[in-house]
Amino acid sequence: MNQNSHHDHHHQAAPSDGGEVRGGIRKTPVVHAGHDQHAGHSPEMFRDKFWLSLILTVPVVFWAAHIQMIFRYQAPEFPGSTWISPVLGTAVFLYGGLVFLKGAWRELRARLPGMMVLISLAISVAFIFSWVVQLGFIRADAIWWELATLVTIMLLGHWIEMRSISQAQGALQELAKLLPDTATRVSEQGEETVPVNELREGDIVLVRPGESVPADGLVQKGTSDLNEALITGESMPVKKKEGDEVIAATINGEGSLRIQVTGTGEKTKLSGIMRLVADAQTSKSRAQHLADRAARALAGVAIVAGVVTLVVWQFLGASIDFSIIRVVTVLVIACPHALGLAVPLVVAISTTLGAQNGLLVRDRRGLEEARNLDTVIFDKTGTLTLGEFRVVEMSVAEGESEDSMLRIAAGVESESEHPIARGIVKTAVERKLDVPQAAGFRAVTGKGVAASVGGVDYHMGGPALLKSENAQVPDTLRKAADTAAGRGQAAIYLLRDSKARAVFAVADAIREESREAIRELHARGIEVAMLTGDAQSVADAVAAELDIDTVFAQVLPEDKAAKVRELQDQGKKVAMVGDGVNDAPALATADIGIAIGAGTDVAVEAGHIVLVRSDPRDIPKIVELSRVTYRKMLQNLWWAAGYNIFAIPLAAGVLNAWGILLTPALGAVLMSASTVVVAINAQLLKRAQL
Repeated sequence: MNQNSHHDHHHQAAPSDGGEVRGGIRKTPVVHAGHDQHAGHSPEMFRDKFWLSLILTVPVVFWAAHIQMIFRYQAPEFPGSTWISPVLGTAVFLYGGLVFLKGAWRELRARLPGMMVLISLAISVAFIFSWVVQLGFIRADAIWWELATLVTIMLLGHWIEMRSISQAQGALQELAKLLPDTATRVSEQGEETVPVNELREGDIVLVRPGESVPADGLVQKGTSDLNEALITGESMPVKKKEGDEVIAATINGEGSLRIQVTGTGEKTKLSGIMRLVADAQTSKSRAQHLADRAARALAGVAIVAGVVTLVVWQFLGASIDFSIIRVVTVLVIACPHALGLAVPLVVAISTTLGAQNGLLVRDRRGLEEARNLDTVIFDKTGTLTLGEFRVVEMSVAEGESEDSMLRIAAGVESESEHPIARGIVKTAVERKLDVPQAAGFRAVTGKGVAASVGGVDYHMGGPALLKSENAQVPDTLRKAADTAAGRGQAAIYLLRDSKARAVFAVADAIREESREAIRELHARGIEVAMLTGDAQSVADAVAAELDIDTVFAQVLPEDKAAKVRELQDQGKKVAMVGDGVNDAPALATADIGIAIGAGTDVAVEAGHIVLVRSDPRDIPKIVELSRVTYRKMLQNLWWAAGYNIFAIPLAAGVLNAWGILLTPALGAVLMSASTVVVAINAQLLKRAQL
């Protein structure tokens, strides 16, 4: 798989924005993840603004007449002490509040008023009103301390929020950190240490035990176990030998490897994975669009509520400073801040969680729809099966053992290049049998092969071989061969002295993982269908073995998409799982296209979700991730929107008659608390067991 290459022309990032580059891969955190009020902001910026604003706010609060009255103390008075609050309050407004004013300007230019507009309105009203009072135009109490504390608390809330989003994407940056800075390049002149970004395709690099692989490549020499957990989600080390593919940033075990570089920098799988995850985190799902609309509606409600609050309190005869404070509190407490964070933070965490489990989300809508799935269609070859021949059944004559017959068969076939012969040899190797050396190997045209193992002559082949050798076949072997033929499997006989000693049913072997995947899908109430170009008998045999509900056999590649539509026309939500070029139209047609990562680039591009490990057991994980993600989004949206039903009337002063009145600063605390609740709830998603 080389899924990363498709995006290269979109993402040739230059390191001009201060992001670190390691091995040609960008490591700039995408902290805004769909939360575009913070485009270009960072947690550090909000942290620095918060601390300096806090230092400036302390004297403003200390010299505030209202605070002195509440806590019954007298602040020192000296020439100019009355200007401490207005001067420092103005400094806080201009320094700490500027980020909100700029954000509001962006929202207004885009004609999408939201959170930043509300915050800016609140602090601007408080600022202008306080200066009008300070300059003696009206008789009232200025609200400098409320303004300063409001800006400071808002900065704290944004700092916490930005840290949460950064942490949600931390796993991506951890991936990039695994790339080494240097590599050992091997040439005719010997070994030399070079920066990773100087590696080129075709270079040979040496990876010693315990080192990280510096680039994608193929093993030229050596064997070792590689830890690919952070790329594939698979905890077990993977054995690598000559000719095997290795992925940049995976960690070498105890062996030493010489690797020919096939991809560096932006062309590595790691880079492609990081791009897919970053794209998915910034792509908007339907829930995000709903949250955006709700946030804009809430901004409108808050502004109307502010105007109504001002009019009603003035009508009831309240002082202008009291009415203005109520308006500021309403605008602050109604900020759709939690709403703005409710979905993006869940998106960032769920996408990273998916990547850690080998699920790459290319399109958020695909993940969102997965919770409603009721049918999963698998392409048979290479998805449910290995796409390679194996011995799936065998029967041996009386007095013979299965292992010894398979050993001899593998020895006889070891020099043949025929796919069925390779399947027999691979089956013996996978069973850890010692394959013996054969002598005098020869192909018998149209009938099979012959060779001698341990000084004994053997023949192997199908029914044509039996005829030409006039072989004797025990009834048990003939029955086994007939059963295999009925399933569309090849029946291969092993003959000694013109007597059949064993028969091997050879077919495209079913992946062991497929059984578990289908069992888990059935447990979730999801039907399973299978698409294949194979004959009906072959398809039915696989379906019976795997307990598949619906079979589409002898389907031409161009008709696969039509079969998907056929199920959709029955009102079913359909996922299609495939790995080949001819699966791409069906993947695109399905409600959710799931591309097997080891498949072709075209299939990967057409899928909503990519399975890095090519393991069908990851498909139930997609459904589970979709369900827990949606649940978190709903919880956050209800909390973020529902809290305002109580908060806005409280801020407007409906409980004033009972002595319950919120200050703007307390309103800011409550608003920030609501945002923190949403952030913590989203973080709990990390505990989900897929």
